[in-house]
Amino acid sequence: MIVKRVLLLATTTGYQTRMFGDAAERLGVELVFATDRCDQLTDPWSDGAIPVRYHQEATTVETIITESERSQIHGLLAIGDQPTVAAAYAARLLGLTGNPPDAVKAARDKRLTRERLSAAGLSVPRVLVLSRFADPGTAVERLDFPVVLKPAVLTGSRGVMRADDRDGFIAAFERLGRLLETDDVRALHDPASDVVIVESFIPGREFALEGVLQKGELHTLAIFEKPDPLDGPFFEETIYITPPRLQERVQELMREEIAAAARALGLHHGPVHAECRVNLDGVFVLEVAARPIGGLCARALTFTGAEGEASSLEELLLRHALGERVDQWQPGSGASGVMMIPIPEGGVYRRVEGIERARQVPDVWDIRITAKPDQTLVPLPEGASYLGFIFARAKTSDAVEHALRTAHTALTFVVDRALPLAGR
Repeated sequence: MIVKRVLLLATTTGYQTRMFGDAAERLGVELVFATDRCDQLTDPWSDGAIPVRYHQEATTVETIITESERSQIHGLLAIGDQPTVAAAYAARLLGLTGNPPDAVKAARDKRLTRERLSAAGLSVPRVLVLSRFADPGTAVERLDFPVVLKPAVLTGSRGVMRADDRDGFIAAFERLGRLLETDDVRALHDPASDVVIVESFIPGREFALEGVLQKGELHTLAIFEKPDPLDGPFFEETIYITPPRLQERVQELMREEIAAAARALGLHHGPVHAECRVNLDGVFVLEVAARPIGGLCARALTFTGAEGEASSLEELLLRHALGERVDQWQPGSGASGVMMIPIPEGGVYRRVEGIERARQVPDVWDIRITAKPDQTLVPLPEGASYLGFIFARAKTSDAVEHALRTAHTALTFVVDRALPLAGR
């Protein structure tokens, strides 16, 4: 019996990669990791991962091809935005079905995304593209407020800020410029790290769609409602709930618009995570990323097969990577959701109190605190992490939201405030 091997490209070996490892073990699939770890150490995490550098795409792809010559790769998956371009090139050279590299590059580039969606006749905000070295006092004369400033290179709402007037825009532009100068952003070696996207603000409710493209056809796995208003000044996502409390005709329009956006970008085959806003003017697709939802959020999803068997999102994506159709899988019964616990203030994390009380809230089935003692916490817009995750399941979406919020109020996070630097 031939054991199927799937190559998983990721930026780090963390809890999301471990979830795929568990899924592969349940399916009897061999998982091979490729991560941008230090290549001067000999397998520091003892997982046999291939060390790669995603900003060096040609070298990364060459390393992957060399690995495939030693042992055949039957499927390929990328988690996180940065590995997606290398994954597309590797899939093409390995003869695996995947996305065209040009399409994945467009999906990663907020400017190209807007251009392609606009050319396809889809609803998009007005866009101004600026260098981070531009004079904001000059650029502001070209704007109609309110606007949203976004770094072209970052994800997860990091660096995204709303400005309602001239002074607010200049302050946000300068703040974003300082973020783009930080060591972790420069370490990406991405030319887009010098680009700032300024868009007209789109009012409305925000939703996310999780799905897979099967040779150009979009199969929706779940639509998440984001019940907290995301109106700024920052755009920290907190709660995802599925199914959404939204009329079916609006959900269908959402699926149609996201499928059209994927076609406009040129995406063809693989997982997609799309974000959109809905208001009286219709559906505005914000992004269609060529990768699955990040972090532990996928634990909020379960699926049922034609024979009644259960599956996680990771198992479904591994099946899809190996060429299986997954459109017969349906979301599990009832409603489910996740809260990404926001960082209330910057400082040094010490501990959490009330977690046992929070676990006892009806319909809450798990709480994972991912922050570590003595970790320095940085809130949005500069930060890039959460304190942890709360998970709930219930008969209705209303009950799920109530459980998540009740559990959150039971938690108290002890954080020592950071001392201001001398002279400031």
